[in-house]
This record gives sequence, structure tokens and C-alpha cells, in this order.
Amino acid sequence: MEVAEEIEIAIVGGGICGLATALALHRKGLRSVVLERSESLRATGAGITIRTNGWRALDELGVASKLRQTAMPLQGARDICLNSGKQREIPLGGGETRCLKRMGLITALAESLPRGTIRLGCQALSVRLDSSTSSPSLHLQNGSSIKAKVLIGCDGTNSVVADFLDLKPSKLFSLSEVRGFTMYPSGHNFGNQFVQVKGDKCTVGRIPIHNKLVYWFVTQKVMYGRGGLEVPKDPELIRQLTLEAIKDFPSEMIDMISKSDAESLSNTRLRYRSPWDILIGNFRKGSVTVAGDAMHTMGPFLGQGGSAGIEDSIVIARCLAQKSAENYDKKSRARHIMMMKVEEALDKYVKERRMRLVLLSTQTYLSGLLQQDSGLIVKSVCIILMTALFSDMTRHTRYDCGCL
Repeated sequence: MEVAEEIEIAIVGGGICGLATALALHRKGLRSVVLERSESLRATGAGITIRTNGWRALDELGVASKLRQTAMPLQGARDICLNSGKQREIPLGGGETRCLKRMGLITALAESLPRGTIRLGCQALSVRLDSSTSSPSLHLQNGSSIKAKVLIGCDGTNSVVADFLDLKPSKLFSLSEVRGFTMYPSGHNFGNQFVQVKGDKCTVGRIPIHNKLVYWFVTQKVMYGRGGLEVPKDPELIRQLTLEAIKDFPSEMIDMISKSDAESLSNTRLRYRSPWDILIGNFRKGSVTVAGDAMHTMGPFLGQGGSAGIEDSIVIARCLAQKSAENYDKKSRARHIMMMKVEEALDKYVKERRMRLVLLSTQTYLSGLLQQDSGLIVKSVCIILMTALFSDMTRHTRYDCGCL
């Protein structure tokens, strides 16, 4: 029988949260290994909006300055009703908001890690606890096994680690979203404003990244019935169906999607983990925990999904580093005491993150219900709750996850 490789800290998933967690641990002097199932680092979704709180976390990781050079700061946002033409300003909350290329963010994080941290082609199949040591053991698709003192699942909505923790599966909004980039070689004239045009069945958003590149999204209500649940993956089919859906929208929006980069196009059903599941969920078992979408997948309505995962990375690295620095008796029951310290650190991480994530998930959940066909009564209740709980709608951008 093949002997399992032993690793101090194993991170499942090489997306934004997984790489950010590895970098945060590295900055605190803790070594980790990132296990990514794909044969190369990749990003789905084209662009990612980073609000003020996310930039604070990226500053802590030491990659913010480099990333700021790739994207212009947004100076305003407008919401336009397609039918009436009425416009209203959307508050950004002050501070700093920019839209990045997801792949640019992933590359910046990966290039800041020590060589050998990332292992590609390592798909995790299952997790179990060793009966003798209580350490987590990870079984990979290639037949090998890894024993880790700490296991952090950053493996997205279909998380193997979340399954091990018996977390309830994420749920679907009755919404889908197409995302892509459009390049304007001679420059665009959109300025540095986020613009969102809302129709009856879909919403088109446009965010400039720099003066020649824009990120856009089209959020559509899912039509149940024949073919209604199918999500096309072919880029040209995505483009054609999207153009058909927005045929009544302004010509500059239609032109933007017609000329978009086919390789950047993606279409996905929007998912969420319900606020009550986050409130009562068990996010630690032994020395195993989760972060990012594996913990709190949420709709894109606040532009906080990625930033929340980066915040997770800062907090979990800080908690683990604090406990590892504490002295303990190395001669007597050393491993037992060490595991207790790890579990205390993970409990502290979960406690610190829980209410922040409950609030974020509640606000995004209510926003999603307002966008989909939820019925008049449900929408009325959502408006009341939004007014009562989130009268300051940009408060979430002023959150500070603290220093590493």
C-alpha cells in the first residue's frame, strides 16, 4: 500500500481564495501546498469587482499596488430603466472600487508564492479523518493520498471538503449570468462609470477596466420549461442567445456584446448558500475547514464574493499564526496539544467570519430575490427587510478584516 504524503497545511482549490490563503500563510511564515484539479491555473467569469474592503485585504497580501496599475478606479455608477429611461445614481460607498481581470488577479497571487506551492492536476475525491491521529487524509483521483495537519477547502460550490463537513448544498437562484470582455482598440468613451440597464427579463451591466477594455455581464431570469434549465457552454451560441435576449437594449450595448472576445464568454446559473445555513453551519471538523465559495457562495449583486474569500484568507492565516506562536509542552502529549491549538485557531476563524458572512449572504439573497420572478408578496417582504436591515446599502464596503 502506498504511503500517504504528509503536509503541514493542504489547501484544496487553486482559485482566488485558495491562492490568497496560501499567500497569506506564506506572509506569516507558514508553509502550505495548493492542490488544483486542473492542469493549469484558470479563471471563469472574466472580470471581478473589488470594493474597498477587498483592496484592504489585497494590500495585506502585498499584491494590491501591482494590480492597481491594471485597472482604473470607478468614479460613479448609474442604474437605467430600459422602459422609462429613468436614471438613478448607485452609491459606491466611497473608498476604492475597481474591476480586475480574474486571470490577472490569479496570476498576481500565484507569482507571489514560493516555487512548488501549487500542484496542478491534483483532483480531490474524498476526505476522512485518520482514526489514530485525527489528522485529515485527502484521497486524490490519481490514487495517491495526502495527510495534512490542517486542511482548508477552497474548492468552490461543489466542494469535496464541504461535503466532508456535512454542509448543505448551495441553492440556485432562478437567474443565469453571461459574462465577457470587449476590447476597443481605439479606446472607448464610457469614462470610468459602472452602468447598468434593467429590462423586464434581463439586466446588462458594463464596467470599464481601463480605457480600451470593458467587462460586461447580462443577468437573465431563467425560464422554466423546455430547455429552460440548460446553460449553453459554446461561446458563439452564448453570444447569439445573449444578443437575442437584449435586442431591445441600447445599440452600444448590443455592439459591445457583438464584438466581445469569444474566449472570455461564460454562462452560469447563479448560486447561493442561504444565510441561515451560514448562521448555523458547522464549518470545522477536527483540523478541517472551508473558505471562499466552499463556505459562502453568494450572488454577484454586491460585488463581494471574491473579496469575501480574500478576507477569509487573511483571517485564517492570522488565527493559525497566532496559535502556532503560542508555547506548549513539546515533551508531553505534544501532538495532542498541537492539534488542540489548530482546532482553537480554526474555531476562532469561523467565529470571526460568521456574522460578517451572514450579513453579506442575507443582503445578496434579498437582492437576488428582488431580481428574479419571486412574486409580489415575496418582493414586498424583501423590500421591507432590505430597508430595515440595510438602510446603509454600502456599509459592507467599509468592513476591515484587519491586519495579517
